[in-house]
Amino acid sequence: MSIFIDNETKVVVQGLTGEQGKFHALRNKAYGTKVVAGTRPGKGGETVEGIPIFNTVEDAIEETGANTAMTFVPPPFAKDAVLEAAYAGCELIVCITEGIPAKDEAEMYDLLKQKTSSRLLGPNCPGLISPGKSNVGIMPHEITMEGKVGVVSRSGTLTYQAVLELTNLNIGQSTCIGIGGDPVPGTSFIDVLDAFQNDIQTEAIVMIGEIGGSAEEEAAEFIKDNVTKPVVSYIAGLTAPPGKKMGHAGAIVSGNKGTASAKIEALTDAGANVVKNPTRIGQAIKDVIWMKI
Repeated sequence: MSIFIDNETKVVVQGLTGEQGKFHALRNKAYGTKVVAGTRPGKGGETVEGIPIFNTVEDAIEETGANTAMTFVPPPFAKDAVLEAAYAGCELIVCITEGIPAKDEAEMYDLLKQKTSSRLLGPNCPGLISPGKSNVGIMPHEITMEGKVGVVSRSGTLTYQAVLELTNLNIGQSTCIGIGGDPVPGTSFIDVLDAFQNDIQTEAIVMIGEIGGSAEEEAAEFIKDNVTKPVVSYIAGLTAPPGKKMGHAGAIVSGNKGTASAKIEALTDAGANVVKNPTRIGQAIKDVIWMKI
């Protein structure tokens, strides 16, 4: 098994006719992902290398059975695009777009929770991949391999590094997810940890956090009370001074809140193995797997 996406995932790409949307949609399709449609108002009836274009997500779903949206839409229009996909019935919406105004993100998140059953991943995220099954986002599939370790991260780049460290040690992944670093994420660490805990294929979990906010501390509490599978973690920004803002909008330290040391302490107390360098993630997981044998 895997979480959120699998062999049966059918993807409609919002913004397929744009440069980035086209590049990643075709790349994912070549990997084996079922990219069944794209949308662009006024372009309905056209095709992009065999992928049909529809004016609306609703039309795309009706004609192709798409159940997942991948959104490459400019920031001013991203909220409307995500809500369109949700109201049309997409089960999962992966919003790659960065730079969406915080007000739009908050409104979008509230409407999704109140009026739909759709899951939003992102915004400002690299998406997710279930190796050997489906890739919905911009993750490089070349560094992945199918296996039993779930990976979740706020940082796209550190997601890639963690996956590569695992693959280099011949340790495969069930699903790899970048939840994004914006202040208002559609899917949280806890959402993903809960899904991994209940996924038969996943036997161990890698969780990568960073300074700012309280998401990692909240995840630590969840791990302590609900997760029985081994967790290896890394927190970026250990040497960042108070008030330092990192690359993500959500990564800012205020006083004693959101510091790397506080997060490391919480995760360690929850029973996670917190490594001090991301290059140690693979070996830490290998040690965990060896202990289980």
